[in-house]
Amino acid sequence: MKTKFIAIIAVLMSISTATVSAQLNLSKAGSALSKGVKAFTLTDAQMAEYVKESIDWMDANNKVSAPNSEYTKRLNRLTQGITEVDGIPLNFKVYEVIDVNAFACPDGSVRVFSSLMDIMDDDELMGIIGHEIGHVGKHHSKKAFKQELLTGALKDAVSANGGVAAALTQSQLGTLGEALVGAKYSQKHEKEADDYGYEFLKKNGRNPMGMIRAFEKFQSMEGESGNKMSYMQKMFSSHPETAERIKRLTERAKKEGLVK
Repeated sequence: MKTKFIAIIAVLMSISTATVSAQLNLSKAGSALSKGVKAFTLTDAQMAEYVKESIDWMDANNKVSAPNSEYTKRLNRLTQGITEVDGIPLNFKVYEVIDVNAFACPDGSVRVFSSLMDIMDDDELMGIIGHEIGHVGKHHSKKAFKQELLTGALKDAVSANGGVAAALTQSQLGTLGEALVGAKYSQKHEKEADDYGYEFLKKNGRNPMGMIRAFEKFQSMEGESGNKMSYMQKMFSSHPETAERIKRLTERAKKEGLVK
């Protein structure tokens, strides 16, 4: 049986991304930590460690599809030969959960939800994966995660002595997990991820038209209720109109001879 995607939100955090938190199992945990800490800088190495800790936590707290499952076999087949983006090694796993979603982390960890796989054909699914990889290739996910570390979950976990980051609690790891899944990007970043993902799919021998068809499928779902809203709302609600994104990518495909 599929379960809800799990992310634990800290008591001190209040993330307004309702389209994500409405689809997650959230529980409040942890105690108040000291406030008024000094500002601090975060190195790439430190941030990479926090990303790894967060994705390891999510893998441990959600049902990861078994190596011999049909979901894993399908994802492995679709992503065969796709090993890196901009020098960042990629790794892929399936979460067997009822939420319709997918996300990619700054370290190249790509997580695809089984319920998204259920409603997408192969090209459409790769179109969504390509878009998410676009956020990694353009370093949007890295910037969003760093911002969360500096202003959100990690803010109250910093020692007042010299601004040294302390070990994160379980609730803080849950909050960072939610930040990875529900990262909010600007219209500019979404456009860049569309373009990067489109080109990435082409370079890797995949059909970039799958991204357009996936967007069209989500557009046809607008107005529906239930679990299918989570991913669609995250991608489209606060970003350029779905129709405009489809139109722009379709015009590009026509110029390249992919659309007759």
